[in-house]
Formats: sequence, structure tokens, C-alpha cells
Amino acid sequence: MTLVLLGLGVFAIATGLLLRFYAYPALAKIPHDPKTSAVAQGSGITALVYVEKNGAPTQPEIRRNLSLTSSTFVSGDMRAPEVKADSRVTSWVEATRITEDRDGLTLSASVRELCLDRYSAEAVAPCTTQYVQKTKEAGKDTKVPGTRGQPQFPGLNFKFPFQTEKRTYPWYDTGVGKQVDATFDGEDQVQGLPVYRFTVSVPPTDIDGRQVPGSLVGKPDATVAVRLHYQVDKTMWIEPDTGALIKVRQSVKQELRGPDQGAGRGTTVFDGTLELNQKTVDANVRAAEANKSRLWLLTGLPVVLWIAGGVLLAAAAALTLVGRRSRH
Repeated sequence: MTLVLLGLGVFAIATGLLLRFYAYPALAKIPHDPKTSAVAQGSGITALVYVEKNGAPTQPEIRRNLSLTSSTFVSGDMRAPEVKADSRVTSWVEATRITEDRDGLTLSASVRELCLDRYSAEAVAPCTTQYVQKTKEAGKDTKVPGTRGQPQFPGLNFKFPFQTEKRTYPWYDTGVGKQVDATFDGEDQVQGLPVYRFTVSVPPTDIDGRQVPGSLVGKPDATVAVRLHYQVDKTMWIEPDTGALIKVRQSVKQELRGPDQGAGRGTTVFDGTLELNQKTVDANVRAAEANKSRLWLLTGLPVVLWIAGGVLLAAAAALTLVGRRSRH
């Protein structure tokens, strides 16, 4: 009996160690070929749109009280040279389009590709396939490839790491075009799912210069040189075991300013809040719960096995001690 308990105890502890320190690192990594979609919506938004009038070329126009929908689809680039079955790096593609609900006008569209560390979820380099392509004014596209030696979108982009901690993480903000702090803001629940809440705040920042029609900014000139200023307040609800984004809300403001205009004195070309809709949040909760259960087999079960193994070894030791005393 003592040998049986001893064997079971050793087996339990060894199995726990195998699951936690071998199986977990091998399996807790982001996939090569995700196929996820997300829809964010908002209303009462001010935005710049480009419209055709009487067959003339599209012209910029500021509209207010709009309802907008942002649709995002993320997939994997299985042909990227960085993507191999057991590689630490993968390559994801994100396609996003923001449309106006009533007339179906496209306000903006973009596609970007980047390489990610499959364990930390941070962007990495070298990455031969990274780029961003945006639809700019009047439907004109521009594609910007990345530099091979450095990540084009440094920081976290799609999710947080497995076993997310209560600390600040680097998050890449596409609006300002650089990584910013995602700060832990407390624990919360979404539909009963325990989550961590993180916030991102970017103060008004000069991000671009451009020439616009004077009529757009209240000037008599044919064209006017202005600077685009951007600010955002973003809240993300993260399931900590998987690092998955469950719910996201962001409030964005963009303002065109002339050289003599300070904050709030320019022309607002975007002002509104977009939030993941209920269907997307429901899907995110279901996926996180399923993945969290799978991860428990690699994180929670080892603890149970270690405790059980310790109890079995203690029982074996106790039986051995009792046996020795009975022989004397």
C-alpha cells in the first residue's frame, strides 16, 4: 500500500509539472490562422465625409449626428515566410472599414499586416510582410511598407498576453501611430465573466499636415494649410487568463487647426464614441470562457495534482513511519 501511495504521489506531481512547464508553454500561444470579426457602433457622431454632388468629384463635408459602424476582420497570412508550424512568430492581417449607416458612405478603410510573438502577443521584427494601406481623402489609397529591422506597429495590437497582470502594458494606437500606455484600471465583470479593465488616453496630438478647401474650415481661400490633431480615451475589458479583448469603447476627437488656432478653436472633423456591439461582446465572452476552460487544464489542474501528490506522499510517509514503529 505504501508503495502504491508513493507511486501515485510521484506520478501526480510529475504530471502537474509536465502540464504546467511543458504543455502550457507549448499550447498557450496565439494561432497562425485566426478568423475573427468585430463590429463597433456609435451614434450622435460628428464626422468628415466625402460626397459626390451632381457628378462632380467627391468633396469633403462635415456632417453631424451620424450613426457609424466600424467592422474589423482579422485573419492569418499563412504564406508569410515567418509562419511555420512550430515557429514563435506569426503574421496577422487586419481589415477595418468605418461606414455611415444611413447612406452607406465609407468614412475610412484600412488594411495592415504585422508579425506577432505568439506568446507575448507583441509585434516583432524582422517581418517581411508588414505594411499598412489606408483609404485617404476622396478615396485615394496609400500603402506604406514597414522597415524590416523594426516593428511597424510596436506593442500589443490585438490582445493582451496570456495570464495578463495588473500592470501597464504597451498598446499600439493606430490613430496616433505609436505605442502608448494601457493602464490597469481595476477588476470588473462582463456578463458574469471576470475581467481586467485597462484604459488608454492620448491627449490632443499633432499627427498630420494637409491642404484642405478653405470653405471646410471657414476661410475664403481656395486651399488652406492645416494640421490634424487627434485625441482618444479608450477602455478595454480583458479576460486575464487568455488575454482576450471582451469589450472595447473608445471616444475619439479630431480637429483641423490653422497656425493661429489653439486647442478647441479649430474645425472638428470627428467627435464621437464607438463601442463593440452586443453580438460581438456575446461572441467574445463565449470564446473566452471556452478557451479559459482549456487553459485551466494547463494551469489549474497542475495545482490540484501537486496538492494531491503532496497528500499521497505524506500518507505514504505516515504509513512507512507506522510500519517501522509496529516492527519495534
